Amino acid sequence: MNTKYLEIIKAPVITEKSSTLAQTEGKYIFKVDPKANKTEIKEAIEKIFKVKVESISTINAKTKKRRVGRYTGLTNRYKKAIVKLADGQTIDLN
Repeated sequence: MNTKYLEIIKAPVITEKSSTLAQTEGKYIFKVDPKANKTEIKEAIEKIFKVKVESISTINAKTKKRRVGRYTGLTNRYKKAIVKLADGQTIDLN
């Protein structure tokens, strides 16, 4: 497996809502590199998990202001990808 793909897919988003989406609709949510486009994300998911991707939706998450003592700053920006797999395909995220 190429390390290029591992740089595109940062981590799965594991929440109650994403678990429900995975079970009911076959959609999985990942944090991905903000510069990656849909075709790169699709290729990376298919190569890493060996599944067939049907469609991808992406969301650019906004930064949030955070304060530590008297210093203020912003959280890191990231992109989320909602990946819909073909019927009968699953990804084991455990």
